[in-house]
Amino acid sequence: MQSKLFIISNESIFKSDHTFFCDNLDMKSTPEGLRTNFDISIIARKSKKERSHKINVDKININGNIFSFLFSIFKSLKEKNSKYLIISISPYTFLACILLAIFRRKPNIYLRSDGYKEYKSILGFIGPAIYHIMFFTVSKISKLIGCNETVLREKSRQIVFPSQLTEKWFLNTSLPDLNRIKLLYVGRMRVEKGIFSLLKIMGEINEDITLTVVGKEKKFNKIIDQKNVNILDIETEENRLINLYDNNNIFVLPSYTEGYPMVLLESLARLRPVIIFDEIKHVVGNKKGVFISSRNIESFLKQIYYIKNNYEKIQEDMKKNNLPKKQDFLKKFESYILN
Repeated sequence: MQSKLFIISNESIFKSDHTFFCDNLDMKSTPEGLRTNFDISIIARKSKKERSHKINVDKININGNIFSFLFSIFKSLKEKNSKYLIISISPYTFLACILLAIFRRKPNIYLRSDGYKEYKSILGFIGPAIYHIMFFTVSKISKLIGCNETVLREKSRQIVFPSQLTEKWFLNTSLPDLNRIKLLYVGRMRVEKGIFSLLKIMGEINEDITLTVVGKEKKFNKIIDQKNVNILDIETEENRLINLYDNNNIFVLPSYTEGYPMVLLESLARLRPVIIFDEIKHVVGNKKGVFISSRNIESFLKQIYYIKNNYEKIQEDMKKNNLPKKQDFLKKFESYILN
């Protein structure tokens, strides 16, 4: 018999007929991956806006306000032997953790990004203080699982390297056409993702360099009018994503904060070098093919032309990367939840 697992998230989920959609790929892939050994129920917030990724989980409870959100968690307590997985720390999930602690339930909390930096990018200097209060509290009443030591703030806690890479991502890699520099960004159009600072840099470039932005954000198609920027409002299905990486030659990850970004792994799997900015240099680790730029046009162009002039050697080095695969991630993640 499968164990009952409630996944609680701050994510806003959109419902259309009997189908549910989210923007965060983790909110789609993690529950779907855990379905083999768990009976999954999701408790999340309700979105009025359309979202990108279809969630293939049957039991989803979306709530329009904090009171109904907490009441849904309260109702779940009747399941005596159920387990809880909270994704990220936010005001909503912080209160969820407090509620579970009152009834002597100890949830797992899965952290994929550095909340201190994330809250600073959104709220300014007061952000890290707010996050610290939440982080310190939940660390005493839950089990923390993180993608690295940075997000956990302690070496002894449980670390799992997330991945959605199947064998398909490693097949038929190639050397791209380098006659024209084609940059790629895949992700949400959010301030903390750094996409607007990247667009500003692209606006200063007068050379034959293009940027393709992939994300379902229709409103930005009208706002952004740059000749060297192409916005694709498409579904990021696996085969289409692989083709997008293959049809471009450098991936750019401009975020101000990241934990263990999936798009970085995807690009490295397709042997496409990646440019990141100083703020997230911790994601490099021992990975080959990741280059750090300052957030200005001079440093950015320097990295672009270094990559172009050394592309084949960089690709050979990238083949040495030992990238985590989806089946390994899920196996370790499940063991943490069950123990």
